Amino acid sequence: MWLKNFFIGLSQNQMLNKAAQRYGFKLGAQSVVAGTNVDEMIESVKQLNAQGISATIDNLGEFVFEEEEALKAKEQILSVIEAIHKHAIDAHISLKPTQLGLDIHYDFCLQNLREIVSKAHKYNIFINFDMEDYGHLQPSFDLIDALSKDYDNIGTVIQAYFFRAEDDIKKYKDFRLRIVKGAYKEAPEVAYQDKAEIDENFIRLIQYHLLNGKFTSIATHDHRIINYVKKFVEENQISKEKFEFQMLYGFRKDMQIDLAKAGYNFCTYVPFGTDWYGYFMRRLAERPQNLNLFFKQVFNKKTNTFIGIGLGAFLLGRLTKGKKQK
Repeated sequence: MWLKNFFIGLSQNQMLNKAAQRYGFKLGAQSVVAGTNVDEMIESVKQLNAQGISATIDNLGEFVFEEEEALKAKEQILSVIEAIHKHAIDAHISLKPTQLGLDIHYDFCLQNLREIVSKAHKYNIFINFDMEDYGHLQPSFDLIDALSKDYDNIGTVIQAYFFRAEDDIKKYKDFRLRIVKGAYKEAPEVAYQDKAEIDENFIRLIQYHLLNGKFTSIATHDHRIINYVKKFVEENQISKEKFEFQMLYGFRKDMQIDLAKAGYNFCTYVPFGTDWYGYFMRRLAERPQNLNLFFKQVFNKKTNTFIGIGLGAFLLGRLTKGKKQK
């Protein structure tokens, strides 16, 4: 748990965020982020498609408090939708309501989302609403409820560490859902704190939606859970067309390709842009083993390994120094 809290703390450090945006791609961020602009991202997705892998595209950024920034994000996502259509790639959109203005005003955010969902609906492109921390959970579901009255191309995420997750997955069983463990630091009043309990609930939610839901995206890098799902769908005669596995861009590449080759639907979560730091730190918080995977794939030479270790020490030192100064 201390390691999860450590990475969440790093994700909220604005000084490190700015430094990461400036130097990250020199230190290997390109291995976990599919480019800084739409053109670079499209080329990355084409490479995935060539291996039989689809993509869900995330324009990096969240917790926006200025209308101008939210409108800029909206235009960027609209341009991604146009690019998906123009290049006929196998991809859809993942977005965060806070990037589109949820912390500014609900109606402002709803209007931005309506414009995005409407354009995507025109091109038959799916939009997934990423779920964020507990404080934004119900407002995000409210947005989905409002938009689903007019559009059928939206889905969302169920986070297994929340106590309410079972009720939510039953309410939204007719939606395409991505099931995850959860990556934010949440209070014990609203979320499981023990890894074993989170894993157990994660599996329960997967089972329920595979048996009762519309379409299930199972987001995990854990080969044990993946093997369990393979066995479960076979025993319950669940069609491979009813679900997909999802992993993050740049992680467990060989396993991603192997699952696709084995005939399973596979979708890679593809982030792009310069605001990658908070996203990456939360992936490490969600599953600290990802740090090992990252170093194996980025720092694959002895000299670069020392750079990686030094970077980790630098981040830890700066965070500690920042706390002492407060």
